Amino acid sequence: MKTRKFIDHVVVHARAGRGGDGSGSFRREAFAPLGGPDGGDGGRGGHVIFRGSHDLDSLIALYFAPQLFAEHGVSGSGRKMHGRNGDDLVVPVPCGTEIFNAETGELMADITSDGQEVLMARGGGGGLGNVHFKSSTHQAPTEHTPGAAGDEFRLRLELKIIADAGLIGFPNAGKSSLLRAVSKAQPQVAGYPFTTLNPIVGTVEYDDFSRLSVADIPGIIEGASSGVGLGLRFLKHISRSSVLVYVVDMAGVDNREPWSDYNTLCREISQYDASMLERPSLVLANKMDLPSARDNLECFIQETGVSPLCLSTLEPAGRGVSEFKTMLKDILKPRPRGSWEADADEPTTETQINSADASAQQSAAADFITDEALRQAPFLDLPNAEN
Repeated sequence: MKTRKFIDHVVVHARAGRGGDGSGSFRREAFAPLGGPDGGDGGRGGHVIFRGSHDLDSLIALYFAPQLFAEHGVSGSGRKMHGRNGDDLVVPVPCGTEIFNAETGELMADITSDGQEVLMARGGGGGLGNVHFKSSTHQAPTEHTPGAAGDEFRLRLELKIIADAGLIGFPNAGKSSLLRAVSKAQPQVAGYPFTTLNPIVGTVEYDDFSRLSVADIPGIIEGASSGVGLGLRFLKHISRSSVLVYVVDMAGVDNREPWSDYNTLCREISQYDASMLERPSLVLANKMDLPSARDNLECFIQETGVSPLCLSTLEPAGRGVSEFKTMLKDILKPRPRGSWEADADEPTTETQINSADASAQQSAAADFITDEALRQAPFLDLPNAEN
């Protein structure tokens, strides 16, 4: 029995509906001799459409139901009645889903936003009824065409978590504890490595009602860029993060050197995708509550030339965690919920006021009547100044 809860890749069979056949009927009713052909067209087959949804975070639904078959169109009938179109099959997928052709490996679609729809398999067209084949020399046609087959593909879907910031670090570096401290997410936390087996996204909320999403990526180890320790499956979830957050165990709890961990993380990311190193990044020195962390901090700065932000996830309300949230906000600049931002082509309030003042002045000038205009008015008997 299938029991996995998080699925980030799956292969599905998508098949659009077949078009309905055209009808070859003739009009047969009382007092209508030689009624002629009246066969209607068949209906269109249903499409297979993928729609992005921010309510989903896994491809588990398609893992259990990989056959995506749309409804066939209904055949036409007499009295020139058109067959009903087949219902479209709308498949919701998480935002960040890439759709590949499983046979050729071609990228066919990338769904990144909520409500985005992509038509992947187009339904077949309906057949023509015999009414289309009548002419003055062919008054009783029996020809009618069958409906066309719909598109059919084997598709490979891969999910890359979309988050504003991605937490990167070795196993047991404290990434899940940090996510608990800055958000309401509840990832599993334990004193052994590889506690997190799949990416978990939490939401950081600020006092001005703005929000940021932070993803806890499972632990990266040396050789991850070449597939060691499921590294490729974990690294792909960082590729969509706008900010990279390196979480370093400064205390070296597992007998590791923090500066070596940081250099290894940078090297693995560079080998996976060198362009990711050009993105904004933060370096966090975690577990600063332990005595050995202070000694390692000086060596870390000397070896790497980087001054990390010191914090301890055991103090969620501490200075380090608050500074981390503030730095994320300064880099990403999220908009508060419910805020309004004017479009570039839309006039601002100041422009509208100036335009209103100019219109009022023009209206006042138009309403003002000069003495010369009054003297020349034909309906007024006013004395002429020249006389």
